[in-house]
Amino acid sequence: MSRRQGILAGGNWIVDNLKVVDTYPQQDALANILSETIGNGGSPFNVLVDLARLGASFPLAGIGLVGADADGRWIHEQCDAHGIDRTRLPCVEGVPTSYTDVMTVQSTGRRTFFHQRGANALLDGPHFSFDEIEARIFHLGYLLLLDRLDLPDAEFGTAAARVLHRAREAGCKTSLDVVSEDSHRFAAIVRPSLRYADYCILNEFEVERTTGLPTRPTGTIDLPAIQAASTKLLDDGVREWVIVHFPEGACALGRDGKFRVQASVDVPQSAIVSSVGAGDAFAAGVLYALHEEQSIEEALLLGTTAAASSLFGAAPSDGIQSAKDCLELPGRLGLRKI
Repeated sequence: MSRRQGILAGGNWIVDNLKVVDTYPQQDALANILSETIGNGGSPFNVLVDLARLGASFPLAGIGLVGADADGRWIHEQCDAHGIDRTRLPCVEGVPTSYTDVMTVQSTGRRTFFHQRGANALLDGPHFSFDEIEARIFHLGYLLLLDRLDLPDAEFGTAAARVLHRAREAGCKTSLDVVSEDSHRFAAIVRPSLRYADYCILNEFEVERTTGLPTRPTGTIDLPAIQAASTKLLDDGVREWVIVHFPEGACALGRDGKFRVQASVDVPQSAIVSSVGAGDAFAAGVLYALHEEQSIEEALLLGTTAAASSLFGAAPSDGIQSAKDCLELPGRLGLRKI
């Protein structure tokens, strides 16, 4: 593994149309748009741009599909600007680049998504070529939002599981993420991929839906419940680390059975511009540290501090600082209590 370098990320490539609103209205009511901007969206796009902004010195590359339109060209321009290899990110005629209208309430940072699946709906197993790939880590996301990769596969359970298997056969460590969909599809679509994932990075809602174990039974985060759910995911086949993040912090459980907990940075509510990119920023920080063969404790710390830095920007990656600057945030702002 030490000879392999770089992170390859595949899955959803999305343009986020970000709108900050004064309130989230009930149906038939009106809210005022206070500001709007365009930003990167989707797991691979966000993670790779975040890695570049964190200061990753190793190769970054993407796999996916975009439309032959202005949004697709913008994605390619962003890849070029951040040093991301887009060789495996072609344009598809006759279908729009996937986009999401993101409505963020100014006073709370809470957000709501309206999504056009677009070109991402066509992404399939054959689009994932691992020939001549020397990446150390392959990250795939988001499951539950990749129409063809979420389909059943007779041998591997799902098409996504087959892709992860192929990446491991090619010599990559594998990582997966899912979308926080309000449905009951998690077990059927997520669980088949777990046995082919070295790292499973989920939030508490996604863990609860995948395992069926409540993580906030009384409204506050329940760490024993998170540990029990993480154990279940390891039993389902995750090879190295189950990593769970939530607003109060993050946890990791590995094959050694030791449960690690890291509190998040205590960012003042008044300083939060948007939380739209926090989950992917966390994943980027974790993957950065794991790529550099740092400890899981260091990975959780960089993940939580990268997530904190993302809160200062309107678009998912706008607030991301260098890894060094992120790691200084706890000293400046303190940590939350879990």
